[in-house]
Amino acid sequence: MKKFLNTADSFLPDALAGLAAAHPDLRVDLEARTVTRARGATENKVALVSGGGSGHEPLHAGFVGAGMLDAACPGEVFTSPVPDQMLAAAKAVDGGAGVVFVVKNYTGDVMNFQMAAELAGDEGIAVETVLVNDDVAVQDSTFTAGRRGTGATVFVEKIAGAAAARGDDLAAVAELGRRVNAASRSFAVALTACTTPGSGEPGFDLPEDEIEVGVGIHGEPGRSREKLRPAREIVADAVGAILDDHDLASGDEAIVMVNGMGGTPLSELYLVYGELASIFAEKGVGIARNLVGDYVTSLDMAGCSITVCKAEEPFLALWDAPVHTPALRWGV
Repeated sequence: MKKFLNTADSFLPDALAGLAAAHPDLRVDLEARTVTRARGATENKVALVSGGGSGHEPLHAGFVGAGMLDAACPGEVFTSPVPDQMLAAAKAVDGGAGVVFVVKNYTGDVMNFQMAAELAGDEGIAVETVLVNDDVAVQDSTFTAGRRGTGATVFVEKIAGAAAARGDDLAAVAELGRRVNAASRSFAVALTACTTPGSGEPGFDLPEDEIEVGVGIHGEPGRSREKLRPAREIVADAVGAILDDHDLASGDEAIVMVNGMGGTPLSELYLVYGELASIFAEKGVGIARNLVGDYVTSLDMAGCSITVCKAEEPFLALWDAPVHTPALRWGV
């Protein structure tokens, strides 16, 4: 294993210290393991809090800032944060209008955020939860009951974050987040496994001429192990899986993300996007907005995921609203 490490045990705090040094508009509490906006809570604004295991950067800490999250709770690599982290984050950013927890559907995250919501309620903080479960590859996985939460998390955090920034109330922000999740589908393909700092070895064995189709963001198995083939065919299968589960029709518009898993060159991601755009053009589905790059990674895994969100009213206006975070910036 070759990685930039001091020790495996200090990987997360060292990375968080670097995040703090690079972004002075964020406050990183190494003891509580939270990342918040440096300005603190905004009075009478609904706050958004998310989190999960580390290793998926820039998710979630990279999306803390104006127009998106108010706080993130980074767990250890591929390990859920604990309820005390989530409670500390909620208390730090609640401005009196309540807190929305954005939770990817992984068993540990769901359980711990639920406990944190109950603890926050005891502290007088109103909490709503938006569960993200957009991955159509498998119904249940090693880490989940039900579909995994993956790329749609970015869409929920951006659109719900914009709604909170314009002053929507707690129920409205949460309901909008649930609508974005319901309108979104994802599918991922891995070319290689990832290596966690703690293990020093690839998470699974994948021969040079094979790919994992429908893989999860921790390397958990997908639908099948298949032979490597031209990208056009792989993208067609991934998009087909998404559209088979979606009500997108000719004349509709979508927000689309081609997401790198951490070890895929941007040139390959653009190649994938080009194939996807051709398929959508043939089907008469417009791509209203897009993201191409690393947004929900799996450490150094080579591969990509595709996420499609049907652009219902008012998603596009909120997508275009100003955002200023380490990983997503426009309009400011």
